[in-house]
Amino acid sequence: MATAKKAPAAKKAPAKKAAPAKKVAAKKAAPAAKKAAPAAKKAAPAKKVAAKKAAPAKKRTPNAAFMKAMTPSAALAAIIGSKPVPRTEVTKKVWEYIKANKLQDAAKRTMINADAKLKEIFKKAQVSMFEMTKLINGHLS
Repeated sequence: MATAKKAPAAKKAPAKKAAPAKKVAAKKAAPAAKKAAPAAKKAAPAKKVAAKKAAPAKKRTPNAAFMKAMTPSAALAAIIGSKPVPRTEVTKKVWEYIKANKLQDAAKRTMINADAKLKEIFKKAQVSMFEMTKLINGHLS
């Protein structure tokens, strides 16, 4: 038993000498540990988000208001036809007309240059694509 007591005592003595070295190393490592801690926190939520995305998503249903068939005005009917169609189809058909007649501005692609038919709807020579749907909605009933 005497040897068993001496062995732990022998281990404690070198540990005390090594402790100041560990404190110095710990002080130097502390800023790195602080930087690593936020990264670890950021990594943990990312894993949770990935787990949530892995679950099968519900299929998105379109809004009924967009799918309701609307009757175009005479000016708009000259471009898309006179049949009642949903707003989504109206926008698609107007874009087909714009692309077929190359009415999209070459320099600034968000702008649409109106021809004679589109001028009746837009009341301007040039319209932004974001403004276009607002102006078209005035021609649907």
